[in-house]
Amino acid sequence: MSSVENTPVQGITLYSHADDFRSHWIRFLLAEKQIKYQLIITDHEDEDLADLNPYNQLPMLIEQNLKLFSATVISEYLDDRYRQNKLYADAPMSRAEQRQYIWRFEQDWFKLADHMLKHADTLNLELKQKAQKELRDTLISLTPLFQHFPFFMSETFSILDCILAPIFLRLKNMGVELPQQHCRPIFLYCHRVFNRPAFIKSMTAQEKNSYNELISTI
Repeated sequence: MSSVENTPVQGITLYSHADDFRSHWIRFLLAEKQIKYQLIITDHEDEDLADLNPYNQLPMLIEQNLKLFSATVISEYLDDRYRQNKLYADAPMSRAEQRQYIWRFEQDWFKLADHMLKHADTLNLELKQKAQKELRDTLISLTPLFQHFPFFMSETFSILDCILAPIFLRLKNMGVELPQQHCRPIFLYCHRVFNRPAFIKSMTAQEKNSYNELISTI
C-alpha cells in the first residue's frame, strides 16, 4: 500500500520504505541538497512497485523517463544532477576513495544489517547473533576513525555521513550495543549528525515515532 507524504516540485518522485536505512540514506541526501520531491511511502510487497522495477527494490527514484532502483546509483546521480551542496568529492582520487568506502559498507555493514533487521518470521536467530557480534566488534575496532574529525574521515560533511547515519540510528533495533566509554567518539559523531536539520527533515513519521527518543538522549 502506497501513501504520498509530500508534493512534487522538481519532477522527482522517490518511492521509499517508511523505515529502512537505504531509503533513509537517499532521503537524507535529498534534504542536505535541498532538493524538493514527491515522496511515496510503500513497501517491497506493493504490486505497483513490481510494475515499476524488476527487483521490487527500495528506494526507487523516477525523474522524467529515468527510473533508478539502486541506492548507490540514485545517490551519485542526484549529486551530479543537482550541483548544490556537493556531497561527493570532485577530485578523482578522493571520489574513488569515497566509492570504495561505499562499496565496503554495502558488502560488509549493509549485509549484516539486513540479517539483523529481517522480519521475525524470516529471521535466523543464529545468523542474527553472529551478525550482531561482527558489527559490534567492527565498530569498536573502528572507533579511532571517529576521533579526529567531526565527520567520517573528514572535516566536512559528505556522502559517507549520509550513509552511516541511518545505519547508526538503527543499531539499537539491530540489538547492537556499543560500550559507552570506549565508543564515545561514535556517540559524539551520532549526536552531531542526528541533530542536523536535514537529518530530522529526512525522517518519515514512522521513523520519528521510533527514534525521536533515542535522538534526544544520545
